[in-house]
Amino acid sequence: MLRDGPLRHSDLRTAVGGISQKMLTQTLRRMEQMTLVRRQRYAEAPPRVEYELTEAGRDLLQPIYALGTWVERHGAAVTLAMHGEPPD
Repeated sequence: MLRDGPLRHSDLRTAVGGISQKMLTQTLRRMEQMTLVRRQRYAEAPPRVEYELTEAGRDLLQPIYALGTWVERHGAAVTLAMHGEPPD
């Protein structure tokens, strides 16, 4: 969801959908520790915090997109094989 630029926590939660505030916070903290996401806090009242991808996070998009393409091509066959059905 951060591929197009920084987002606030509430905007991320809305965009992702179906995720609790706690889980999103935990995930963002982990991604920040892994240097994939940068947390930017602005000295405003009320405080504003935005999250954005780091260079490493942006570089990770390419293999993620490649994996998505692979799943589109082969996911159904893999699912069938896992359920014991022969390939076409």
